[in-house]
Amino acid sequence: MSEKELKTPLVDELEEGPWPSFVKEIKSLDNPKAKDLLGVLERSYRDKVGHWKHGGLVGVMGYGGGVIGRYNDLPDEFPEVAAFHTLRVNHPAGWFYTSDVLRKLCDVWEEHGSGLTNMHGSTGDIIFLGCSTEELEPTFKKLTELGFDLGGSGSCLRTPSCCNGMARCEWACYDTMALTYDLTMEYQDELHRPPFPYKFKFKMAGCANDCVASIARADMSIIGTWKDEIRIDADAVKEYAEAGDLDILVDVVSRCPTKCMSWDGQELLIDDADCVKCMHCINAMPKALAPGKDRGATILVGSKAPIIGGALLSSVMVPFLKMEPPYEDLKELVDALWELWGEHGKNRERIGEFIQRIGLGNFLDQIGLDPTPEMIAQPRANPYIFYELDDEDEYEDDED
Repeated sequence: MSEKELKTPLVDELEEGPWPSFVKEIKSLDNPKAKDLLGVLERSYRDKVGHWKHGGLVGVMGYGGGVIGRYNDLPDEFPEVAAFHTLRVNHPAGWFYTSDVLRKLCDVWEEHGSGLTNMHGSTGDIIFLGCSTEELEPTFKKLTELGFDLGGSGSCLRTPSCCNGMARCEWACYDTMALTYDLTMEYQDELHRPPFPYKFKFKMAGCANDCVASIARADMSIIGTWKDEIRIDADAVKEYAEAGDLDILVDVVSRCPTKCMSWDGQELLIDDADCVKCMHCINAMPKALAPGKDRGATILVGSKAPIIGGALLSSVMVPFLKMEPPYEDLKELVDALWELWGEHGKNRERIGEFIQRIGLGNFLDQIGLDPTPEMIAQPRANPYIFYELDDEDEYEDDED
């Protein structure tokens, strides 16, 4: 391809301005794949149509997921990116790396792929962008030699991910990284050999700050919380009041969603029975307030992005569960969810949509969970309340 054909005036405009430019980064690679990639992008901008397509399933031997097939419809014009597959590489929990490992990953990808990476994808994986079909197996072999595996793609368990948890955060109510590793190892078949109607995501958040946005993006959100009272350091509260950097009444008490706090200018009181553990007061006064000591997690189910039926936020399924190895109670719940959804879910129907379709009452009955008040997503929209009695005689006895 001549230099004249490689001109990309529309793409070049993206290098202007004060912001970081992906175009500048791609050009820095200075390899044939990068040049053809920019050429395809220039054509897309010029033609006002995307030139990428799905051309069939690709993968590595024995795995049904982990590789996303990418082809362009101009292979003769841009042969270096005729196939430009994406590999999802299972990231370490909490995204902790050594510089040595990062260099080795980059060496593998520069040898076998385009050199373009995304640290990290929305699921959490390390993303290798741009691999030819014949280089998939050699890349996978090198990754396994480094101790890495492919992540999830397709209608399978997607790569579990978490916040840093106890490694970096004093508010973490359970070890998110330990649980992420445990679930990743436990559910290898579900991760690599798609068995579900559609994707399923675990995301672990150490507290209600939810730094991984699990409540909006995970089919199962595991969010750290506590059962006992918020710990209050009265002397530290007094220091906040005297410093005057925040108004405790305005900035803390009045913003409590359940109005469970009071401040008379001398003493901060919290009605823990009404506290929903939202973390706002702790975030506002971290030296004075802290989570309680009886810690675990709330299990929520059903969130998704707005692809087909609109966005969903996850809803409470289990208000409190201890998060301690080997996590048997959690895995029992997961298996029950998967069995019901896997048997009766429609193609491309997320579990949150499945629950909406059959109704929460039916769903809970089938998985063997008793309903609790915390499961209510919103108040009833009509005044009719129905009770189901196991025995008509019980009703008659009450009447007598």
